[in-house]
Amino acid sequence: MIRLPSTHAAITAPLVASRTSFPGIPIGRSLLDGRPFHLSPVLAPASVLPSTNSLGLGGLGSGKSTTAKVRIRREILENAHQAVVIDSFGEDSAGGEWAPLVRELGGRVIEAGAFTLNPCSDMFPPEVREELVRSLIAAVEPDALSHQANHALQHALNHPKATSLNGLVDALISPEDGRWPAERLTEWGEGAAIALSRYTEGSLRGLFDGQDATLPEADLPILSFDFSALDRNSPAIPSLMAAVSCWAEHVWLRQSTAVHRHLVLEEAWQILLSPATAELIQRLLKNSRKAALSLDVVMHTLSDLGDGKAQDLARLCEIAHVGRLGPEEAATVGALLGLPDWAITMIPTLNPGQAVWKVGPDHVDVIQTVISEEEARLTDTSSRRRKAQQAVAPVELEKKFDPDHDDGEHGESGGARADLGMPTEQDPAEDTGDWDWEMPPNVIDTRHQDVLQAAREGRCSEAAQLAALGEREDINAHGINSDQAASWLATRAKVAELCGNPHQAAQLRATVARMGKDVEWWQRQPATGDTAEPVWHSGPQPTTPTPAPDPPPAGSEPGSEPARARRRTWPYIAAIAALGVAGACVWQNAQDEQQTQQRQAKAAAYKGRSGANVHIDGVDADVVAHWSTDKERVIVELRSYFDRNAKFLRIDSTSGETAQSARGGGKFPKSPEIAVPVKDPLADVTVRIAVGGKSWKEGMKPYSRTVRLSPTGAAYDAESGEKLPSDL
Repeated sequence: MIRLPSTHAAITAPLVASRTSFPGIPIGRSLLDGRPFHLSPVLAPASVLPSTNSLGLGGLGSGKSTTAKVRIRREILENAHQAVVIDSFGEDSAGGEWAPLVRELGGRVIEAGAFTLNPCSDMFPPEVREELVRSLIAAVEPDALSHQANHALQHALNHPKATSLNGLVDALISPEDGRWPAERLTEWGEGAAIALSRYTEGSLRGLFDGQDATLPEADLPILSFDFSALDRNSPAIPSLMAAVSCWAEHVWLRQSTAVHRHLVLEEAWQILLSPATAELIQRLLKNSRKAALSLDVVMHTLSDLGDGKAQDLARLCEIAHVGRLGPEEAATVGALLGLPDWAITMIPTLNPGQAVWKVGPDHVDVIQTVISEEEARLTDTSSRRRKAQQAVAPVELEKKFDPDHDDGEHGESGGARADLGMPTEQDPAEDTGDWDWEMPPNVIDTRHQDVLQAAREGRCSEAAQLAALGEREDINAHGINSDQAASWLATRAKVAELCGNPHQAAQLRATVARMGKDVEWWQRQPATGDTAEPVWHSGPQPTTPTPAPDPPPAGSEPGSEPARARRRTWPYIAAIAALGVAGACVWQNAQDEQQTQQRQAKAAAYKGRSGANVHIDGVDADVVAHWSTDKERVIVELRSYFDRNAKFLRIDSTSGETAQSARGGGKFPKSPEIAVPVKDPLADVTVRIAVGGKSWKEGMKPYSRTVRLSPTGAAYDAESGEKLPSDL
């Protein structure tokens, strides 16, 4: 727990994540405040989570599937839940992506092609048989089911031959007379018969055309239907999904005795894009609460579904976790899920295993999924990539030659390189002190710039939230009194100033001053050499690694210095210099653009006068400035009017102009006045004013204050930045 001093606690903005906690299994830890994050949706109050369905999104390698697997494993082990997984992707021949986890939990993996399901089995109720057959037809021929075709199908399902898919096709082709003549029924059922022939004679043969009536067990802790052996564009996937959905809805949910069930759809875009299965899934989503079922949908992004289906899916899922996505996808997903701007901004920067979680309508947090070594082994989905990396032999980047060996071939090679303008090797003595590493890492911290940019664009609430997050991170990493923590106070002061809250800005800058920091230290530019001072937008530079000494060559005398390998350092120096020049140009362009915008805003607000009311040594005084019509000078005057306590008035400019007045024979001192020459009519003018009050005597040093006067009419305390009151 971090304990803040009262001066910091009073000004630290509240964290974005609320203090809401949820019951259930542990998932990970919040990256916003470090709290552990628990969630079992079915254990949460219905008023908080009306639905228990979840949506997991993220790009390749974002960790979305690992999070889904860990959640299911912990729900099964800790809460005795059951799960059915539709697994359409696997890395090896041993099964789909979920196979190791399923086997470890004592479940069963059913591979597509290794089993045959009979949709006409009498183990299904009549209404389930009809719905399943219609789903199979819609999966391959969506337009085949007209009103007349449905009637012909119902008639054929009642035929004695319709105990298998082959018999059903025969009943459609050669129907018996019923309420309608056989000729009419044959015509109506022709399209359905052609569609079902794909399963009995075409490319999908062997999946549904057997007599086997065996159904998967309904009492296993987890069951995985493995479609990974099928082509991703094969119509077999929506067909099998239609069959599994019917089995899950009408058999598994009715026979299962678990307190809660999960239907996991891995790579769900394939399923949700099919008209044959999208309707089934949507019905399960809507009825999930009544059926004690949670649908856990895992996919890359919502954009593959189109606007309509994506919105429907997002609306029916109360829980969403979004891993790393590109900026455009993050914006689309954030808009559909109603995420705040700060969360959308973080999504493209997330590391593997990190995700923005939205639970219910209001709770948003950034969670790092925490897994054990055993869970890491069971949920690994990158084995192929590691094998490929391990198979590649390391490439030798630089050849080393014996400097004493110089034959004709090497001499010609060296000459050719010199003729072609290639760099020659430097003398070892000149190489001392050069870097032994490729390039310095990027240590630029853009968080402060992002906060200030948000404030300049008028997004003050977002800027305050981002600043609070950055401050908490640096307090945790560097300490409460560190330069990094102080830099955030200065940044927040600038935000308050940009957002029209000068009083808060003055308080923040005063806190920096009480910490012993220079109030304006964060605005300095990086220096060079030993005089460099810390800059708020950069981190500590890495130390130069010391290379291990090479072993002495064979036959050398003990204690002798080994010959140092010659290194070509000029490419590194040139690259670093080029990066420095490019960075300086980018920074300078950004500064120029920012200054141009500020000048344009200042010119639009130009009034040509300024003033402030100050209270010094018991005297109320006004400092008033007027810019001349030729805009070459500013007339600054200090007035105490008829204040009886005023005995001495003095005004000094930074360019050397000064004027003073003391009480003489009259009752009040005259108002001193100076003319300050200016080159830039839009620039502020800073003056120091001194006032001697009732107890002042000649020879005493009066109390003083430095005031910055702006041609826009505003005036500020030059030391604290506080905006001063004015009657102008």
